[in-house]
Amino acid sequence: MVPPLRFVALAALAGLVLAACGTPAGGSVNGTLQVIAGENFWGSIAAQLGGSHVSVTSIVTNPNSDPHDYESSATDARAFATADYVVLNGAGYDDWGQKLLSANPSPSRKVFTVAKLLNKKPGDNEHFWYNPDWVEKVADRITADYQALDAADAGYFSQQRAAFSTALKPYHDAIARIRSAHNSAPVGATESIFVYMGQALGLTLVSPPEFMQAVSEGNDPPAQTVAQFQDQISHRKIKVLVYNTQTSTPVTENLKQMAARNNIPIVGISETVEPSTSSFQDWQIKQLAGLEAALSRQ
Repeated sequence: MVPPLRFVALAALAGLVLAACGTPAGGSVNGTLQVIAGENFWGSIAAQLGGSHVSVTSIVTNPNSDPHDYESSATDARAFATADYVVLNGAGYDDWGQKLLSANPSPSRKVFTVAKLLNKKPGDNEHFWYNPDWVEKVADRITADYQALDAADAGYFSQQRAAFSTALKPYHDAIARIRSAHNSAPVGATESIFVYMGQALGLTLVSPPEFMQAVSEGNDPPAQTVAQFQDQISHRKIKVLVYNTQTSTPVTENLKQMAARNNIPIVGISETVEPSTSSFQDWQIKQLAGLEAALSRQ
């Protein structure tokens, strides 16, 4: 099997990263906390929670590449070295960030690794931002960390947290609506990226777990799982096929083509915020709308 079509992500906001690196490590700029997020889904949340009191730079932002294959740069290293606060996903998803932290120690820098909060480890499904309950938990933690770093503005950060809860309401409403209308509907997914959201939506994800995990890790799925997946499609045992728009392999492309031939709706979801200028919640709501429309076709 041909290896997955992976592309090395670029630090698209290099100029912004450099602008965020103009002070000594642990020193805010004009009272503004300098925040680095490994990926823009956490970066969007961190920015909304911090408001005007933080300056957030997300490292991985390119929706046309696979975040698993990101290679850090010297610019990234400087950004990590001078940050007040760093948010990483963890569980093996952004090991490059952990390496940059080790190579650029700073006693005053605070680091939040989402996997540690959730008691997850390498090998677990690392797509934590697709779990709505964990998104809330992460938001609470980031708010608490901001308040610890800038105690004088603790009240402001509480207000930002409340505002973010309001902003997330349409996201939670969309999840509840799909769960109510399509509870237990059988769906397929080419990768483990959809597992947490599928559970939150009350859908029945029937795809072979070994298949999804292998593709997520960039490996060839076992032949028997490919045959099982193909059978599910050819016999229309799934109502929708969900795929990751940022990775592609001959096997997953074949499954998409099979789904199209069998009139099974195909829904793409991405790992990073798309477009990169969107907010976390707007990105998720748009994807949920696409899924809801596809489920309603059946």
